[in-house]
Amino acid sequence: MRNHLREFRELKGLTQEDLARALGVTRQTIIAIEKGKYNPSLELAFKIAKFFKVKIEDVFIYED
Repeated sequence: MRNHLREFRELKGLTQEDLARALGVTRQTIIAIEKGKYNPSLELAFKIAKFFKVKIEDVFIYED
C-alpha cells in the first residue's frame, strides 16, 4: 500500500517525532509507514486521517 504520509507531515511542518507524539506511536512506526514497510492498523489509519482532517483514501492508496 502506498501512502502520502510524508507529504502531509511536511505540509504541516512536522518532524517524524512530532507526528509520532501526536498520534501516540513511536518515531520508528512513522518511519516504517512512510517507507511503505509497515501498514498501519485501521485504528491508526483513522487517527492519521483525522489528525490531518482528510479521508483515509487521501493518505493511503491501496494497490492490488
